[in-house]
Amino acid sequence: MRHTLAPGGGDPPGMRLDDCTTQRNLSADGRAQAVATGAMLRAAGVVAGDVAASAWCRCQETARLLGLGDVRHDVALDSWFRHTPAPGEVAALVALVASWRGPGTRILVTHQVNITRVTGVFPSSGEIVALQPRDGHFAVVGRIAPPAA
Repeated sequence: MRHTLAPGGGDPPGMRLDDCTTQRNLSADGRAQAVATGAMLRAAGVVAGDVAASAWCRCQETARLLGLGDVRHDVALDSWFRHTPAPGEVAALVALVASWRGPGTRILVTHQVNITRVTGVFPSSGEIVALQPRDGHFAVVGRIAPPAA
């Protein structure tokens, strides 16, 4: 899943991961979008077995507001916006997706550049790209537009 609405692109100069006030953050609409997405997923019967997010505050907040369980950080989800990812970084994200066998659904909240790099899909803010593990890789099996905030 791409984090929900956070106006702008990239992060301001001087951004620090340990200080959300220096980052591009969710708007009020983005927070409402995350809550609505969580409600939509629960109504559809989705049970999260794992919820992980990038260290960026907009991803952590999106994941928390989904209300699907405790959120952990996974470095494989951290943004590649300011650099070309090394082959090992791409492999770590692919492995994170491809290794899941449940129980439940693995919910990953990350950035557009990461999703596009490993799937070829350019997701909108808050869009879910549904992936299914297949023989050490994965297949894109669907896309879920975010609900109206």
